[in-house]
Amino acid sequence: MASEQSDTESGSLLHQRHKNPNPLDRTRELALVCGPMRSNVNLSRIVRACGCSGVAKIFCIGRGRVIEKIARDGTSQVQIAHHRSILPLLTTLRDDGYRLVGLEQASISSSLYTYAFQRRTALIVGNERKGISEAVLSIVDDVVEIPVYGLPFSHNAATASAIAIYEYCRQFPQG
Repeated sequence: MASEQSDTESGSLLHQRHKNPNPLDRTRELALVCGPMRSNVNLSRIVRACGCSGVAKIFCIGRGRVIEKIARDGTSQVQIAHHRSILPLLTTLRDDGYRLVGLEQASISSSLYTYAFQRRTALIVGNERKGISEAVLSIVDDVVEIPVYGLPFSHNAATASAIAIYEYCRQFPQG
């Protein structure tokens, strides 16, 4: 009788849902600043992406509400602060040592794929329709965009946020 091999010894694929999170060596210093969102679904998806990525701070401008059924455990992992206006918040974040980076298609934007994030970054995400205002674009340190290779011409705000968060985490995998 031949001995039975375990799935891992035989090289078989094991489906593992809901694995424990990978531990970080340090707290992530990425903060998200969400402009007034039209959709609470988008805000909730951003909260979920932050929770999965170990991003602990989101600043929401306006009255956005997080839908817990969409954000899932992200609501327990992410500190969400609401602010009435964005410009004073950005001044405070800059004074606290954050590099202000807008996520927007603009004439001055760099490709997200070649951009080197600083560890202490505030990533600003604009409104789904209007994007980031000219007033905000005039004070950010950098603007990055995600190249688009087809239609529509841009990603959804929550999708773009998740892509940018992923790129930041790829550059700082241990926090």
